[in-house]
Amino acid sequence: MSDSKIIVALDYPATDAAIALADQLDPDRCKLKIGKELFTRSGPKTVELLVQQGFDVFLDLKYHDIPTTVAKACAAATDLGVWMMNVHTLGGAAMMRAARDAIGNASDRPLLIGVTLLTSMDQQTFDQIGLQGTISDTVLRLAKLADSSGLDGVVCSAQEASRLRVQHDDAFQLITPGIRPANSEQGDQHRTMTPSEALVAGSNYLVIGRPITAAKDPMLALQEIENSLTS
Repeated sequence: MSDSKIIVALDYPATDAAIALADQLDPDRCKLKIGKELFTRSGPKTVELLVQQGFDVFLDLKYHDIPTTVAKACAAATDLGVWMMNVHTLGGAAMMRAARDAIGNASDRPLLIGVTLLTSMDQQTFDQIGLQGTISDTVLRLAKLADSSGLDGVVCSAQEASRLRVQHDDAFQLITPGIRPANSEQGDQHRTMTPSEALVAGSNYLVIGRPITAAKDPMLALQEIENSLTS
């Protein structure tokens, strides 16, 4: 299976819609992300179905709790056969280390990724919740904490990817939501880039939702994004 850089966000309320979309895609051409709404409504069933179809699944539940609780959740996700999962770096080093220990060291273990700051966060929101400094500097600090805690990378805005790539070696994975092809709507993301810009900035994987899932022909939309990465 080729290592596609595109992760399609299955932001659906029910299994049937998610599977219907997945049936129009090729597991050799993309990976899939399952978030809170779909997982809360359907439970592990959708994850298991998509893994059985050959898709790499990113379980995007952003665990953030006491270390023992997060560790047990990560162990459960590992048992589902997911390709990647994430935790909030704001949970601290002890929580992240517990999560990393819980997924083991098998060659096929999932990637464990830290969420720094959500890409929907702007400076006003950052200030409102009492954080100090700038968004960019905080992302760098949290990413360094994730790296030292044994995580495989971080979820970050593509706008921070270039600075993060300088700070971390190539093995540290940068997963970037807020990716919008040229001439597409921004949606509720504030810190966005096009797919080609994000890869140039240092991103490893690109999370893309509505530009593919809302397209009349999702596979064609995916192909057009692929073409933009090589042109």
